[in-house]
Amino acid sequence: MGHTLRIGPALLWLVFSLPLQAQVQLTDKTLHLDPAWLTLLHYEPDWFGNGYTSQADDPAFFLSETGKTSPRAELKATLAAIQKPGGGDEHARCLYPARDMWLRERLDLPAQPADCPAYQEWKNTLNTESVTMVFAASYLNSPSSMFGHTFMRLDPPQEDEQTNLLLASTISYAADAAAHDNELLFAYRGIFGGYPGITSVQPYYEKIRLYSDIEHRDLWEYKLNLNQQEVDVMLAHAWEVQDRHFDYYFFDENCSSRLLELIDSARPGTNLQGEITTHAIPSDTVRWIVDKNLVADVHYRASAATSVAHSLSTLPKHQQTLAAAIANGYVQPDSEEVRSLPPRERAHLLDATYDYVRYKTEEDGWPREIAAPLSHNLLRERSRIDNVAPIGPPPEPEVRDDQGHDTFRLSLGAGQLAHREFTQLTFRPAYHDILDPPAGYRSGAQLQFLRLDARLYTDNDELQLEQLTGVEIRSLSPRDAFFTPLSWQVGFGGRRTDTGEKRVLTPYLEGGAGGSWRLGQKTQAFAMATADLEIDDDLRRGYDAAPGADIGLLHQNNRFSLAAGAKTKAWIVSSQHRQDQVYAKANWHIGREFSVFAEFTREDHYDRYQSTWHAGLHAYF
Repeated sequence: MGHTLRIGPALLWLVFSLPLQAQVQLTDKTLHLDPAWLTLLHYEPDWFGNGYTSQADDPAFFLSETGKTSPRAELKATLAAIQKPGGGDEHARCLYPARDMWLRERLDLPAQPADCPAYQEWKNTLNTESVTMVFAASYLNSPSSMFGHTFMRLDPPQEDEQTNLLLASTISYAADAAAHDNELLFAYRGIFGGYPGITSVQPYYEKIRLYSDIEHRDLWEYKLNLNQQEVDVMLAHAWEVQDRHFDYYFFDENCSSRLLELIDSARPGTNLQGEITTHAIPSDTVRWIVDKNLVADVHYRASAATSVAHSLSTLPKHQQTLAAAIANGYVQPDSEEVRSLPPRERAHLLDATYDYVRYKTEEDGWPREIAAPLSHNLLRERSRIDNVAPIGPPPEPEVRDDQGHDTFRLSLGAGQLAHREFTQLTFRPAYHDILDPPAGYRSGAQLQFLRLDARLYTDNDELQLEQLTGVEIRSLSPRDAFFTPLSWQVGFGGRRTDTGEKRVLTPYLEGGAGGSWRLGQKTQAFAMATADLEIDDDLRRGYDAAPGADIGLLHQNNRFSLAAGAKTKAWIVSSQHRQDQVYAKANWHIGREFSVFAEFTREDHYDRYQSTWHAGLHAYF
């Protein structure tokens, strides 16, 4: 005989009168492990064990005392808090609107309006219809900007696009560095920790002035294909984190990683954070959002320096010389030499010169009593020429920054030092050197972090660390009649050096400064005064120092890169000898994934000549 299960009224009342959080535990015991919840709370799996730890470092971000390491406890505390009666800006629904939205949708809770005046006013002020990720190109003169920078622009409804976009707000994440910290201290603390990260909201025109006008960095704008609901979730989560403390690290917890979390919160399942392994370089993170089909449109915004350089480059060579003479006061804008030009050429000459004078006034602070009359005279002469259109804007680069080679490089090669053959493996997490494929990177710029070169000598199977590069930066910016940037380099780490008796691994610090000059569209010559310092017990006095020089040529194109030249150093402390070297290094680029490389050096050291050659393959990923 079958049995019928009967539930009495008392049992029904007991079940439906349980607190809602207890019912959730009965129905879904893994809700706290939902990827969307882990994203909203910035949880990452622990390296050891099966737990989670949030990257948020502000206790006020959590509602549970154990919320930092317990997604389950934080979910229970949040669920209880958002169900409490009342409202106002201090209610959990107002402090954590993204969590509230997700839990109500996930658990099918009543979508009751929340009384949150501060949040509602903030959201109404932003008036966001769509979101654009903006990438500011790399800027080697600042440690915080060497890899580039990303931030979000919050775009209002497009009625008057140009005006609205300039007045749009932005969300960015950066280190809250002390104003008195110098660049070296900033770099140290940024790498090893020491700064809190802050999320800030600023007008877009302030960002344009900082990045484009002051730091001369081109901007790339990537409009995301988020719908309005996803945009609202992103804003809600931005509200949750904007006043909360997150530790800042250059490599992984930086400007880009926080923005990836905003996108992941808006569109669960994108898992952009999962792309981060050892580092999150801004250009790589832009590449990830493109690869995951999150971009609807891309727009290029040239910097002030790029625009001026383009205007001047449209002039014939002899007119560039004339423009420089006008700007420096040697020739007047109404001189016969200028007025004799055909109207179109004269108009473009005056336009380019005026753009240059305005740029130098802003950049170098040219005195107003000189710049103002000159600008007035240029505009007066230009107004006398009708029916000639001004010089157009710079063309968009053929290759965007996110379309360049990947920044992680692994190299395998073989070579010979004197008569010893070796196999060499090189591991470089970041970022780019001057012989890598140049497309998508600054011409003449080099930035390498934590590069490791290991050699296996085949004559005795001896494995040696040839070099460990902590940081290596090089900036070769060509000089001309209009721009006179300083070329410079700096690096430190450990490298093999010859003491005259043996090769030992010594810590080193090197630097240099000089100039470079363009010899053609893709080639430049450079001359640098250098200085080296090595420290090791195997050196006679424990250290050695050497002033020197490096003179050479650099050629870069999308198929082939070459650096060749001569170096000389005069070691003046321990060994008191000269070290002279000629070198030639070349890379043949196979797309953006591979390069074949070959290097040769011939060196005179301790009155003996010695040659080294090395060839192999670079792989970028």
